[in-house]
Amino acid sequence: MISREPTLERLAVASNLLLTPYGLNETHLRKALGEILSHGADDADLYFQYTRSEGWSLEEGIVKSGSFSIDQGVGVRAVSGEKTAFAYSDDLSWAALSDAARTVRTIGAHGQNAKVKVGPKKVAPSRSLYVGMDPIATLDSTAKVALLEKVEKLAKARDPRVLQVMAGLAAEYDVVLVARADGTLAADVRPLVRLSVTVIAEQKGRREVGSSGGGGRFGFAYFDDALVNQYVNEAVDSALVNLDSRPAPAGNMTVVLGPGWPGVLLHEAVGHGLEGDFNRKGSSAFAGRIGQRVAAKGVTVLDDGTIADRRGSLNVDDEGCPSQKNVLIEDGILKGYIQDSLNARLMGVKPTGNGRRESYAHTPMPRMTNTYMLGGDKDPQEIVASIKKGLYATNFGGGQVDITSGKFVFSASQAYWVENGKIQYPVKGATLVGNGPESLTKVSMIGNDMRLDSGVGVCGKEGQSVPVGVGQPTLRIDGLTVGGTA
Repeated sequence: MISREPTLERLAVASNLLLTPYGLNETHLRKALGEILSHGADDADLYFQYTRSEGWSLEEGIVKSGSFSIDQGVGVRAVSGEKTAFAYSDDLSWAALSDAARTVRTIGAHGQNAKVKVGPKKVAPSRSLYVGMDPIATLDSTAKVALLEKVEKLAKARDPRVLQVMAGLAAEYDVVLVARADGTLAADVRPLVRLSVTVIAEQKGRREVGSSGGGGRFGFAYFDDALVNQYVNEAVDSALVNLDSRPAPAGNMTVVLGPGWPGVLLHEAVGHGLEGDFNRKGSSAFAGRIGQRVAAKGVTVLDDGTIADRRGSLNVDDEGCPSQKNVLIEDGILKGYIQDSLNARLMGVKPTGNGRRESYAHTPMPRMTNTYMLGGDKDPQEIVASIKKGLYATNFGGGQVDITSGKFVFSASQAYWVENGKIQYPVKGATLVGNGPESLTKVSMIGNDMRLDSGVGVCGKEGQSVPVGVGQPTLRIDGLTVGGTA
């Protein structure tokens, strides 16, 4: 059997789904782009997308819901200076595509007929970060229901205090095709699966919640018995620990963050502030600070969309640009921002492969992929042992950040009070309050246990949601404000 080069294979899959059935070909795409450029736009692109998704959920011992959907369409964009004109349609006919092209071309330079030719055809570089499979087809419906039932059975058997189990299974098969004014033609076939587990435990009339789960760009075979057991044990353990939690102390104190998912604080408090649009407009706390020290020595932060099979990874971004491994902060020095094509052009730099959009009905913007901090040289136990009085936070719930000021508020879903280097008891209701750039300068110890999250992250920005990854090692931050309930 002769296999086709990965990029050409993805282009063939995308064309067979999104062009051929509707009588479209590359000539039509170039013609539509030429129509947009005829009025002097700086840039233009066509974004075709086919998405098939499925979801199952179990509650109270039965599978209560199942969903299945198919969506497809095309987004047509013209860019002139800072202005963007955008139209989209779920009709993939030539009539609809040419009508959308005529609609957005009006953004051209003051209506001048400054014609710009569509560039020569350029196929996106070859790469294959994940198998272009349809994950929905990797497990039949009966087996999916059985998997959810197994999750509930394992959780209930783990401890008699487990009162209720909720489990969810989701899969998505996403195919995109991008045609750009510079001649770039790119496609991606993106599988995505996720298993989530939530348990409610009760003890002496008190109820607490614990959760776990994970996923990535692969099929359902990833969720083998060992991993399912791990997710169940993590969810149950979290709920049981919280049953014994006490009100969290409040005040300014040393805080140690655990590895992995606590990197969501880094994502929110720092990552969003490094996105190109906020920095071009001068609204980020990091604006104009490239080359300056913005963090303690040893702090290196990356955004990397090239990690195989990861939830936030992409062969190409939603503008047809290959994803990259971008060093944002190196040894405490700000090195660069996350860029899409529009903001990169206006800032005089190259795109970084971070142009992302929720769907064909949305415009792209600079977004994170997998954002994480590199590990250091400290033993995690040594870091916890260094706390005289403070908080050790191992898991987080929601949070929010003000991009302009850098201020953030985060709730810890699992945390412990530590005195004289010893964990005393779990605490409940702890919120971390601080300033992202300022907090980075207060990092005093970095663990050697850098870990990425299990594959559950969803990032929201301006009403658009995209899958992302986060990660970090164990970190000690001196002088964070903890809002408690004590």
